Amino acid sequence: QGGGSAVIDMENMDDTSGSSFEDMGEMHQRMKEEEEEEAEGEAGAGEEEDGEFLGMKGLRGQLGRQVADQMWQVGKRQASRAFSLYANIDILRPYFDVEPVQVRARLLESMIPVKMINFPQKIAGELYGPLMLVFTLVAILLHGMKTSDTIIREGTLMGTAIGTCFGYWLGVSSFMYFLAYLCNAQITMVQMLSLLGYGLFGHCITLFVTYNIHLHSLFYIFWLVVGGLSTLRMVAVLVSRTVGHTQRLILCGTLAALHMLFLLYLHFAYHKVVEGILDTLEGPNMPPFQRVARDIPVVSNAVLNTTAKAIALTL
Repeated sequence: QGGGSAVIDMENMDDTSGSSFEDMGEMHQRMKEEEEEEAEGEAGAGEEEDGEFLGMKGLRGQLGRQVADQMWQVGKRQASRAFSLYANIDILRPYFDVEPVQVRARLLESMIPVKMINFPQKIAGELYGPLMLVFTLVAILLHGMKTSDTIIREGTLMGTAIGTCFGYWLGVSSFMYFLAYLCNAQITMVQMLSLLGYGLFGHCITLFVTYNIHLHSLFYIFWLVVGGLSTLRMVAVLVSRTVGHTQRLILCGTLAALHMLFLLYLHFAYHKVVEGILDTLEGPNMPPFQRVARDIPVVSNAVLNTTAKAIALTL
């Protein structure tokens, strides 16, 4: 009996040990499956989070591009509208913002040469006074055309006067600015335009007086005194802004020669040049159309006499 009970105990122990091994295997399998499910769940959650993140990022990028495009279009329209309406005015406004009292003072100063040339003299950086002086010179030239013996055709020749005055002002100013740049003078293009424009004040006075009083001696006096003073003013200002004797001589000599010769041209040669241009473009001066009696042929006289006789006989 004792042996039988021992065998039964061993069989029970074996059964319990086998069932425990099976239970451990099942638990291990279940834990492995749970870990795989948790890993798959975490991977799925990570993919969903990545998708959501990428979707949000793409949506934000699209919205950002749309907002940037709208802002660009709005800014572009505003900039183009502002440029088309106000750009030219805003750019030119500082050069014409001047009081009449200042213009009058600068006109008087343009006839008074400066004495101090050791330091750069101040030049007005405005274009209102010079522009008005150029238009005044145009009006004086037209007045001189009317008071002289020049035959005016095709209107008042305003285009020729405007081209001459503005061509001298802009052309000589550009040339002198280029020469000043080569001579290392401290002057800008606007200052050169202002300086040369105010220098035309002496030309306006001289031409206005001599066009109404036709005396060559009077013109030469005004040419030397009035034109010379305005030229000396410009020369003194350029000397104060130029370093070097050779540079000063080249720059100031060129400006003085051009300015004084232009006044001589306007007084003596301008009208003749205009007449020559008109003759070249339109032909020589033709007298007005007149009716001229033509000779009647002999045959026509005989026919007229026969007709007159026939009418007399019938009567």
